[in-house]
Amino acid sequence: MTIDGFITGQNGEMEWMKFPWSEDIIDYVRKITEPVDTILLGRKLAEGFIPHWTNVASNPEDTEYEGGLKYTTTPKIVFSKTLDTSIWENTKIANGDLVEEVTKLKNQAGKDIIVYGGGTFVSALIKNKLIDEFHLFINPSVIGQGMPIFKDVESMQNLTLIKATNFDCGIVVVTYKLDKN
Repeated sequence: MTIDGFITGQNGEMEWMKFPWSEDIIDYVRKITEPVDTILLGRKLAEGFIPHWTNVASNPEDTEYEGGLKYTTTPKIVFSKTLDTSIWENTKIANGDLVEEVTKLKNQAGKDIIVYGGGTFVSALIKNKLIDEFHLFINPSVIGQGMPIFKDVESMQNLTLIKATNFDCGIVVVTYKLDKN
């Protein structure tokens, strides 16, 4: 996200994101994804995310190969109102009630669940207090207008700071836990 809280520009622009990442932030992402056994995605993001990482995982020479393997071998659930069946390997479609579907997943035995987006999907999860821990990747950019990550929140949500970490590429990750009160 940008310093001013946007996850895309007004027309979906993302050129404000800081790349290439430094090795320290890559290591951070490895550590937070290691205990994950389920990835949640909204349909729009899945349409780019899954093919991208499948392609990366097919090329051992790619510098992101390790991440590609993790993202392709980890089971994914795509939340969609328009798809009934998955066109991707290792991926299921969820199109029932969001709160019921996510609560059911959270109550199953297993490891951590991670959400990568997209924006509308994540905003709905936040609105319904379905995210327990936030890792906000704050890029050193200000864009003034765009899609805010917390746009659908209708009531106050208190968060507890777990840690803030700055990385060599200029990104700061602020980690918060949702207070369940």
